[in-house]
Amino acid sequence: MLIAERLAGRRFFVTGGTGFLGTALIERILRSIPDSEVVALVRPGRRSDPGERIARDILRNDCFARLRSELGEDFERSVASRLHAVAGDVSTDGLGLDAAGRALLASCDVVIHSAATVSFDAPIDHAVEVNLLGPARVAEAVALARAEGGTPSHLISVSTAYVAGAHQGETIERLLSEDRFSLNVDWEAEVRSARRLREDLEDASRLPDRLREFAKRAHDEQGASGTHLLAARAERLRDDWVRRQLIDAGSARAQTLGWPDAYAFTKALGERALVARHGPDSAAPVPISIVRPSIIESALAEPRPGWIRGFRMAEPIIISYARGLLREFPGVPEGVIDVIPVDLVVAAIVAVAARGPKGPKGAETPVYHVASGVRNPLLYGDLVQLVQEWFGRHPLYDEKGQPISVPEWSFPGRGRVQRQLRQATRLMSSAERGLKFVPFRHRQAEWAAKLEDRQTLAERALGYVELYGAYTETEARYRIDRLLELWGTLEDADRSVFCFDPAVIDWPHYVSEVHLPSVVERGRVRTSPTRSVGTDRETRLRRAVLSAERHLAVFDLEHTLIASTVVDSYAWLASRHMGADARVGFVADRLGAAPRWLSLDRRDRGDFLRSFYRRYEGAAVEELERDAWDLFHEFLLPRSFPAGIARVRHHRRLGHRTLLITGALDVVVEPLRPLFDDVVCARMTQREGVFTGRLAELSPIGEARAQLLDRYATEHGLSLDESIAYADSSSDLAMLEAAGYPVAVNPDARLAAIARRRGWLVEHWTRAHGGTSRLLPLGGLEARSLVIDRRRGDT
Repeated sequence: MLIAERLAGRRFFVTGGTGFLGTALIERILRSIPDSEVVALVRPGRRSDPGERIARDILRNDCFARLRSELGEDFERSVASRLHAVAGDVSTDGLGLDAAGRALLASCDVVIHSAATVSFDAPIDHAVEVNLLGPARVAEAVALARAEGGTPSHLISVSTAYVAGAHQGETIERLLSEDRFSLNVDWEAEVRSARRLREDLEDASRLPDRLREFAKRAHDEQGASGTHLLAARAERLRDDWVRRQLIDAGSARAQTLGWPDAYAFTKALGERALVARHGPDSAAPVPISIVRPSIIESALAEPRPGWIRGFRMAEPIIISYARGLLREFPGVPEGVIDVIPVDLVVAAIVAVAARGPKGPKGAETPVYHVASGVRNPLLYGDLVQLVQEWFGRHPLYDEKGQPISVPEWSFPGRGRVQRQLRQATRLMSSAERGLKFVPFRHRQAEWAAKLEDRQTLAERALGYVELYGAYTETEARYRIDRLLELWGTLEDADRSVFCFDPAVIDWPHYVSEVHLPSVVERGRVRTSPTRSVGTDRETRLRRAVLSAERHLAVFDLEHTLIASTVVDSYAWLASRHMGADARVGFVADRLGAAPRWLSLDRRDRGDFLRSFYRRYEGAAVEELERDAWDLFHEFLLPRSFPAGIARVRHHRRLGHRTLLITGALDVVVEPLRPLFDDVVCARMTQREGVFTGRLAELSPIGEARAQLLDRYATEHGLSLDESIAYADSSSDLAMLEAAGYPVAVNPDARLAAIARRRGWLVEHWTRAHGGTSRLLPLGGLEARSLVIDRRRGDT
């Protein structure tokens, strides 16, 4: 009887359905097995129920394009009647199933557990909960369902070939408890240790010295962005520290026991826990089969050649190599890189389901390797050669439209590459920290941001070497005797529909004609001199910002619309009536005070403004108001950014409300009022016609700007999600984050780095030319000019 006939009408329970392998499994079952049904265990999202997640994360994936095409208009109805969602989580005892979920599980004939934390550098406690305890939790739920009168289900647990370690030589398909070369590790002790480690690290992360370190790092990264944002960043740094320690602990523990990483380590102990709790000799036995694939990559043929979901192990390395970012990578050219296409793994799992839990020769817990290294080996050196030749014919292009020449790897040892990358990372980290304290702006700030990008790339390359180097240097071989025995029982029709023999793979064809084109297609990389992913993204962001659907545009002033500061304005006003000798002394005094002002401004913008504005004490109000107009025309206007002024007017033409928030004095910004619907600025108190030097109202700074923006939007019936915020400094981070569309204008080094990381729109606006001319060409968005008449205040 054919596989499809044996499994027709069966109901499958699948975990991990939103992942790479799980999505392919669900599609193949629905397309190839008549009248079958699938119950998918799905973690509920914060804003979506399991049914919505299946629709969004599974059915909309291009994996289902073939089935959708075959069924046509009947697709939605057919899938709705055969694919059922149930809320649950394999990291929770009982899978977190409610009564309805338990009833659905009890009705299933086959349970396929493919859920896993597949990251090679997951925190050890999380990997333990999912990879180690997950299979046993699924088996326990199956045993309970059977005890309550449910269908006797066959559990197929998907593991990895690397549970057998990465030692040299061939490994046969057997349980680890039956392998004399496998260490007998107490899996229960490892669970207790991982959970205890999390608690210990949480305590350690809250020690005073460490908390001060996190606070300092937060301030170094974000400057005076506000108490709440700095606290939130410090807390994220604390969480990251705990996570990093858990990752390092897992890697160290795995490697000292002979596994390449925490993934293989926890999957190996997961097999032990599964068999110990629910194997044939346990108190609650469940019919179990174990399938161990090697490195799963893009599809050979099903549902279409090259289909892949997300980037697997090889793809980040391939793209980094093609972009010229990985000059070297360790590996043994004569070694085998054990890759298996995802559709062969799916076909093998379906065939195991059709056979049932009894393997050849009555094996009580049969183990099946699905690997290519023995049957059809792909040598690492050959793979590198194929990749190099392909990108030689189909190069990627850099930002200038020039083809990127890929390097030739010399296959150095892992230790050497790690040392080189660590040294480069340290040097760039030191330089990047130093640049954050230099008051760069405009393109110079981009230099600092690009240096941070290069550091990130170096750290990423180091991560690839540390994570995957063991896999490119391994000389392990995973025998597939049991898989081939199963293959030998199939009829020709099954071999055609459910092919899982690795011998069918033509590696040069698969790598060059199937896998690499798919990787490049999904990699969002530049494949021609004219195609620019970055430019397209920038255009899309600017189009979104200037959409008529937006509600509000809020602007900072200094270095956002005008290349000037409150210090510059004061210096011009204070010195304009001085003689030459007095002016020299004034400049010297200003230069001497500059470091103190800069330090105070970086530490607390509010304290700086309150302290600095005391210099206006005793200034005549009427004289300062007259001088402020001359300040605007003769000093500020020539230093304004025409594109910025044009952007304000463009927003007004679109019907957006415009708001200026600045720490500058009201008398200084008075000429700009006609540009905006509202202006929020600083005001000084007066007594008997002179300024007191004390502020009657300090313009909101830092987080207070975000709060003001929230109140303003509420009062005017506007949505913050439909608002745009323009600012130049990390001190305005709270305001930028509050808006749905943040725009960094001529950003300082800190903000440039944040904007690049978060994918924000960055504008580089240059200042006006023409000395003290009162006619300011707008350029860019419109040909008209901005003329401000001192007498009428018109714009």
